[in-house]
Amino acid sequence: PLPEQGSDTLIIAGGWGVYAAAEDESLVAWVREHATGCRRVSSVCTGAFLLAASGWLDGRRVVTHWTRCEQLAQQHPLLRVEPNPIFINDGPVWTSAGVTAGIDLSLAMVEEDLGRTMALEVARQLVVFLKRPGGQSQFSVTLSLQKEDSRFDELHAWISENLTMDLGIPTLALQAGMSERSFVRHYRADTGQTPARAIELIRVETARRLLSDTGLPIKRVAVQCGFGSEETLRRSFLRAMGVTPQAYRERFSVSAEADPVLP
Repeated sequence: PLPEQGSDTLIIAGGWGVYAAAEDESLVAWVREHATGCRRVSSVCTGAFLLAASGWLDGRRVVTHWTRCEQLAQQHPLLRVEPNPIFINDGPVWTSAGVTAGIDLSLAMVEEDLGRTMALEVARQLVVFLKRPGGQSQFSVTLSLQKEDSRFDELHAWISENLTMDLGIPTLALQAGMSERSFVRHYRADTGQTPARAIELIRVETARRLLSDTGLPIKRVAVQCGFGSEETLRRSFLRAMGVTPQAYRERFSVSAEADPVLP
């Protein structure tokens, strides 16, 4: 039975049983009716399939786990499924990409209700060091570069650990055990990126993590990520993220309200 007054927030969890749940007419009807009395409704990971079956996601921007986005879009053509973000807030409806992205979604709800300071305090209690923005991609750069043919996976791991080195074509080709011409041709065909662009993105991703999780000076971050200068970092960061390193740190750094890491 429904309570006399609706709940504040309804969260639909995902999991292996969600597809059967989405075909349970009585459960779908309960979700549809119960959601009507809530201030906001949300789903975590594949919970979007049950929420979609209730009609609550029709016409909305939504996300689910990246492996199920295409399936969700095919089964529910009225949804505007976006496979990239870790979570989406479209009016009173919230959806998250995966299980851990559900933590990011929940922290965003806490921030909306109680403010940024409280959300950061909750994040620290959960030992979640980075409260990620919803627009952040589900995919890390190295994950997005991985294809079925994983010949360059080890190279990407090596690059991430050696960002301060000279990562020119000769060095990369040698590390990959290929001729320079063959390396350039196969790398672009396999990853969809030039080696230079991929390295820039990996460096930006590392810088983003350092800006968020540590109190390192931006100049030190630039050197540690192999940019060489703060200005080079700023240009690359702006090109990839749409904001400057300083602006990103001011908006998303946990360390700004915690003990900084000394250089």
